[in-house]
Amino acid sequence: MVRKTLSSRRFIKPSYAYLIEKKREGQEFTKEEIRYIIDSILDGEMPDFQMAAMAMAIFFQGMSAQETAILTEEMMLSGEVIDLSHIAKPKIDKYSTGGVGDKTSLVLVPLAVASGIVIPMMGGIDQDFAISSLDKLSAVPGFKADMGIDAFIEQLEKIGGAMVRQSAELAPADAKLYDLRKKTATIPSLPLITGSVLSKKLAEGAEGLVIDVKWGNGSFIRDLEQAKQLARSMTRVGRSMKRRCVALVTDMNQPLGDTVGTALELKEAIQLLKGEGPEDLQELVLKLGMEIVRLAGVAGSTLSAKQTVQRHIEDGTALEKLKEIVAAQGGDTSYIDDPEKFPTAKHIRKLPAPKRGYVHTINAAQIAKGVHLLGAGPDEDGNIDYAVGVSEIKKVGTQVKQGEPLMMIHYNDEAKLEQALEYFKAAYRLAPKRPTPPPLIVERVA
Repeated sequence: MVRKTLSSRRFIKPSYAYLIEKKREGQEFTKEEIRYIIDSILDGEMPDFQMAAMAMAIFFQGMSAQETAILTEEMMLSGEVIDLSHIAKPKIDKYSTGGVGDKTSLVLVPLAVASGIVIPMMGGIDQDFAISSLDKLSAVPGFKADMGIDAFIEQLEKIGGAMVRQSAELAPADAKLYDLRKKTATIPSLPLITGSVLSKKLAEGAEGLVIDVKWGNGSFIRDLEQAKQLARSMTRVGRSMKRRCVALVTDMNQPLGDTVGTALELKEAIQLLKGEGPEDLQELVLKLGMEIVRLAGVAGSTLSAKQTVQRHIEDGTALEKLKEIVAAQGGDTSYIDDPEKFPTAKHIRKLPAPKRGYVHTINAAQIAKGVHLLGAGPDEDGNIDYAVGVSEIKKVGTQVKQGEPLMMIHYNDEAKLEQALEYFKAAYRLAPKRPTPPPLIVERVA
């Protein structure tokens, strides 16, 4: 795909200060101005201090739906755009804003492929404390997350799915802007999130997108209304770019499932592909899976979508597709067949409940940070301790006795455990009365 030519009238380049002032005053950018901003970022012509001022102006003043759609398209066209039109099957991708214990992509990609859908999944940058799906898959010996675009397309043609690291050739303007947003505390800007996510996902060749927008203490979106606004922004811009889009707003005020870690979460994903595992994860996999098969046109009705998802889990075809994808990317599938082969921690100890009561609230981010300190997340050199993490997490509404474990901690290093314990202890709040657990799925936006 090539950029569309601008109208014949001559575009006079404005100063960056003028554009910053224009947005600061809440005015809308024209298509030409947005293209000029993206070109200037891509070419390195706009100084960092003015990029920072621009990002902050957008953060406070926002962008209209039309501006956001233009921004998304310009960032998408700043690099390679993969053409998958020669593949006859529907091409749908799934994106999550990132959550603690969220291993749904590890289940949904093979599940969708088993349903006859092509899933061109490239993993981007998650929150600093979250563990990406690719980090979890790297617990499988030999698994390679890096892949060139030609090899990526070839794997999609042969198998129907791939889970790889984001290619630097796709949406390079977004990569520069995202790096700046991290440094300037402008990550939560809704139009910039929308542009960032959709520019990369649509550059992968997806015809449609199912989005899981998480809100709560384990997400960078802490406000429910903001999460709903983001879901609406993404689906609206997706539609304006002629792509089918559905978003679910889901709760992230406690970890998803029973585990947080790398190998521990991968083992739980394998459980889910066998029709087992925690109820909350089963519910979310079912609902997101139904959205994917309906968006792809594989299933027409809600009942048909539910049956399709359940069938591919029950008959084992989804699990076989996970093995195919892992094998194609160099991984040892014997670990999928026998999850007990994954490394286990030298030590396991409980986090005792300080008193009797009900689990009233859990701060998922605190648990994630503690797990990261144990070594589950990549360190500065990219090393990951695949064995560490937490399991058997007591959820909101569970009654516990004093001394009963709130979770089991898997660790290899006593010094790291001491640091992590502070986060784990701070994560739980107990109360004498049973609270009402929050609904997992808050809203559907289509």
